[in-house]
Amino acid sequence: MPLVSAMTSLRDVLVAALKSLLRGKSFLKALLAFWTASPVAPPITTQDVGSAKVNADPAADFLAEAEHLLLGYIEAGGLEQFARKLKHQFQERLRSDPACMLPSYNSQLPTGGESGQYLALDVGGSTLRVALVELRGRAASGSQGTILGMDSFKIDNDVRNLRGTAFFDWMAERIHRTVAKDSARGHSPEHPLLVGLAWSFPIEQTSSKGGKLCGMGKGFLANEGLVGEDLGEIIKAACQKKGLHVELSAIVNDSSAALLSEAYINPSTRFSLILGTGVNIAVHLPVTTIDQSKFGDRPSSWHEKASHVIVNTELGMFGHDILPLTKWDKLLKAAHARPDFQPLEHLVSGYYLGEICRLALLDAIPATGIFSGIIPPSLQTPYSLDTETLSLIEADPNPTTALQTFTTRHPCSPPPTASDMSFLRTLASHITRRSASVIAASLFALWELKADAERDLLAAATTTLLSSSSASGGAAALEETETEVQMACQGGKTAVAFNGSVVEHYPGYRAQLQGYVDGLLAEKRKSDGDGGSIELVEARESSLRGAAVALACLSS
Repeated sequence: MPLVSAMTSLRDVLVAALKSLLRGKSFLKALLAFWTASPVAPPITTQDVGSAKVNADPAADFLAEAEHLLLGYIEAGGLEQFARKLKHQFQERLRSDPACMLPSYNSQLPTGGESGQYLALDVGGSTLRVALVELRGRAASGSQGTILGMDSFKIDNDVRNLRGTAFFDWMAERIHRTVAKDSARGHSPEHPLLVGLAWSFPIEQTSSKGGKLCGMGKGFLANEGLVGEDLGEIIKAACQKKGLHVELSAIVNDSSAALLSEAYINPSTRFSLILGTGVNIAVHLPVTTIDQSKFGDRPSSWHEKASHVIVNTELGMFGHDILPLTKWDKLLKAAHARPDFQPLEHLVSGYYLGEICRLALLDAIPATGIFSGIIPPSLQTPYSLDTETLSLIEADPNPTTALQTFTTRHPCSPPPTASDMSFLRTLASHITRRSASVIAASLFALWELKADAERDLLAAATTTLLSSSSASGGAAALEETETEVQMACQGGKTAVAFNGSVVEHYPGYRAQLQGYVDGLLAEKRKSDGDGGSIELVEARESSLRGAAVALACLSS
């Protein structure tokens, strides 16, 4: 008889005996009477217990539970429901939150006819790049935007620790070093070099070419003493110290740069996705979807010609109270310095995917006996298991290579086995699939929001045109809006420009993301017949090319 059944029978004996005792019998007599009247269970043998142990597979059980915890929310229409909740949050914060859904100054998408040579800067978390970019137009298939020359400078901890103007002096020296190689590019106070900048840090943009410097994060101290100062003027002053006369004419963040870069080549581009260490999405939306207060103090001339604008969503800030959190996500959040600042980013970005997997391994190793039941010492340190390691293990099905990758980075004794690597690969795949599903829901929710807004704008533009005595301007606006509606709702294709280490390089990630997006679109077609498709398109060198395109759009 199984162990559980035997224990249940004994419990029944004791309960019945206790009831007899309460009716006045002695406990011993009652117990003996019940026991002799009941069938006696056969004794439990060592063979029975051993058999139960042989049949159990705690590692498989753990992975099944992990899959349910991480991906169970998408079942039975759960992903569509999650997308609807995200859409509601996007709509709310377009009207209220000053920290996200931020309109840029880019009200015009490129026509594809812009051309010329432009100096572009890309300031990221680990690299400063200075490049001369030549735009040749969409007709120059394959070479629409070419980098003629580029210098790249590593931003290490010593550079991050430069305080205030010292960082921008360091930047100016590198810009001067690059420009000096091209003697033909003259500059003077009367004719400064025009520069486009991709700035991968927060900025309160006050014009197309300026904005107030904010706290930079990522270990940078450059904002010390300069918060609230105009970034364009800071860079201009630093360059002047080096005898270099530049005019910062266009500033874009990395998500806007990716959208502009791909839109220059592909006219159906309306979104961009950055997914590497962090995450962000930019979207091209009607200005009517955004609360007026978010536009700040812009000149009336900007508003007169702007029917649409590129919006920096700051996607990582969304998801409060609606995210599919597991026990491991809650552990990550509890240990985080700013647990509620970017809750969605915790589930999807390269900075956190490895940490979620590490926390799950700390749970799995003692419970299942994988890794011989011994936690590798390095895994006791937060964020010690990085997403790159998971990527390399998932990319290589050869257990020997995967073992070498893991043990080189996480030495342990006894060494892990091929089955340990198989366990880790499967666990990592569940975590990254959830990331792809959350990003897919985000893109789909923004695509739906845009489609709804374009339909509303089309109806309003039609009414205005019919009631207007001067139809020329209204007709142009109507034509533009009809194009947007056709793209979003009537069988058109919308392109999403993407870049970033996770979406570009993590094995299988892009295909999973596209699959989840396609599934959401298919469900929508079933329910209301709306057409349209969403296609992920890689935007190479998007920061530099996007900065050049932003500059070219202003110059045209």
